[in-house]
Amino acid sequence: MRHPAGEHPLDPSGYDAELQRHDRLLRRACGVRPHDHVLDIGCGIGQTTRAAARTARAGGALGIDISASAVARAREIARTEGLGNVTFENADAQVHRFPQERFDLAISRFGTMFFDDPVAAFANIGRTLRPAGRLVMMVWQPRERNEWNVAIRRSLAGPDGPAAAASAGPDPFSLADPPAVKEILGAAGFADIAFTDVHEPVYYGPDVAAALDWVHGFTCTGEALKRLDPAAAARVVGRLREMLSAHLSDDGVWFDSRAWLITARRP
Repeated sequence: MRHPAGEHPLDPSGYDAELQRHDRLLRRACGVRPHDHVLDIGCGIGQTTRAAARTARAGGALGIDISASAVARAREIARTEGLGNVTFENADAQVHRFPQERFDLAISRFGTMFFDDPVAAFANIGRTLRPAGRLVMMVWQPRERNEWNVAIRRSLAGPDGPAAAASAGPDPFSLADPPAVKEILGAAGFADIAFTDVHEPVYYGPDVAAALDWVHGFTCTGEALKRLDPAAAARVVGRLREMLSAHLSDDGVWFDSRAWLITARRP
């Protein structure tokens, strides 16, 4: 439903603005220390990586993402801000050859749900953590608990049929089930796995036009509209606009959402 990891728009106000409430909670949970070396998985254009680097003044942060354009933008912003202890690499965390026992902390803001082989991916991440190194990440709870997902799916389907809302490709809800995630992380070598419920809204823009433009960038929206004739596609866009209007408040378009804050440790 969401943009797969790395496919974040290059406008720093977009994805970062959407997750502004989640970002504060993630930073608090990460508890980055001045000497930490931090790995940021699925960093997009690097907001979370740069924040970690600012706190890890005597350490540093590495952000990785599968999107070359996002990584290029992340580097550009870091240069503009004069951050010397942050680097970015265009890489897939599942297979990238990280240095062994290099990092104190691995973090991710909705960037770990798209691995082809999650056990292999988290095992690879675990090997680059030092003993007692921590993993802190946010992932979505089940799709039916996320108002933004339910509302968009309904608008895409409507009277044109459920096929209009069908979506292939990476599943942003792949880590929504705690027992399954505990099994994955345990098999990857992690211990002390814990889940915290995060109930914060997501922000889609200051007005309906901006929110509609944002939703147009979603994988599911693009796939649905491509399968429809122009008249049906226009009806879908009309339903999306009406739905977004219903979520417009004085400070923009907001949707309820539920996420998990997951923490774990390398033994």
